[in-house]
Amino acid sequence: MSRLLLFNKPCGVLSQFTPEAGHPCLADFIPVKGVYPAGRLDADSEGLLLLTDDGRLQKRIADPAHKLPKTYWVQVEGEPAEAALEHLRRGVDLGDFVTRPCDVRRMAEPAGLWPRDPPIRQRRNIPTAWLEIVLREGKNRQVRRMTARIGHPTLRLIRAVIGPFTLAGLSPGTWREGDASRA
Repeated sequence: MSRLLLFNKPCGVLSQFTPEAGHPCLADFIPVKGVYPAGRLDADSEGLLLLTDDGRLQKRIADPAHKLPKTYWVQVEGEPAEAALEHLRRGVDLGDFVTRPCDVRRMAEPAGLWPRDPPIRQRRNIPTAWLEIVLREGKNRQVRRMTARIGHPTLRLIRAVIGPFTLAGLSPGTWREGDASRA
């Protein structure tokens, strides 16, 4: 039977088991041998990372061909107008590719949100807003590039959901077993 772990990756942690450049890595949090990340999160992103010992399951979770939805909570600089959100929904030309259409909505700051270490930069006269963005693809730094393209840089990025799996009940740096048959 395949093994699946759900991990709440803190900011600054690499999505790999090998340490690099003084950054903590998965081995600092997950003492389980033989599991590997199904996809990744940049060091400056937080949230749900799935790990498995099954290569086929890993591919099914990570490969955009399977269109497994991934939900991100994104704190952006400024308050995007509806036209900017619609631009995200339709797809954004990032130069090297055009993003697939996605779901985007405004949201309140997530309930029970933990403090980020290090904290995001704050500007006294510039408000921030929270967005929920649901992608069915995942290219390198895609969400950050999308929000920057509409003039609202990402300040904080948290992956909250991958398919049927959520962050619910996971504090940063903790993990639990998941049911691989649900993936």
